[in-house]
Amino acid sequence: MPIPQEVADSLEAIGGIPGLEARLPEEEAIVAASRVHHALSEPLRLRIVHALAVQPLCVCVIKEIAGIADSKLSYHLNQLKKADLIVGEQQGSWIVYRLTLRGERCMATPYPPSE
Repeated sequence: MPIPQEVADSLEAIGGIPGLEARLPEEEAIVAASRVHHALSEPLRLRIVHALAVQPLCVCVIKEIAGIADSKLSYHLNQLKKADLIVGEQQGSWIVYRLTLRGERCMATPYPPSE
């Protein structure tokens, strides 16, 4: 099946399929990006990340703004931790969560305006 000439020309200019594949991110980077997108696809987790972008928070405050049970909150926090968006630090008898560098970078990208 022939491809459009414009696509064929630009593909040839970068070295064909091998040249295209050489420009793709490594599999590890794709998997990491997939985790981030999955973690942020849940509105509640996105709400938590936004709250943590304002300041570090303890679980009790996160629970208050999330309005969910401890077991469900634990699941959502773990999803954010697996995506390397947040980290929890023990401070006495409290665990205080904050954004990681990756989390900060995600929040630095503004959302497009709604239409």
